[in-house]
Amino acid sequence: MKLRILPFLAAALLVGMPLSAPADMPAPTLVHIKNFMFVPATITVTPGTAVTFVNDDEEPHTVTANDKSFDSEGLDTNQKFTHTFAKAGTYMFFCEVHPYMHGTVIVKAPQ
Repeated sequence: MKLRILPFLAAALLVGMPLSAPADMPAPTLVHIKNFMFVPATITVTPGTAVTFVNDDEEPHTVTANDKSFDSEGLDTNQKFTHTFAKAGTYMFFCEVHPYMHGTVIVKAPQ
């Protein structure tokens, strides 16, 4: 196998193209909605992280905070909802259409 990636890497370095996200910018996190569950059901992120919820089911779902601080409204198949969790804390959510579906986002500062 020839090293064909070297020209691309050299070009990226010459034009200052970032090869990864800046360290101070949290990467987006995905939560899938499939088989009438949030997957994963619990995630832990740092403050400022944007969490994207994707409905992979053929039924509509919502992503609604227990305290109503965020609400996606109805998401059809393949629709997404993104919420940025700015402050540390535990955020519990559920689907208003199917209230037995629930999940948790734990936001804590890095140690």
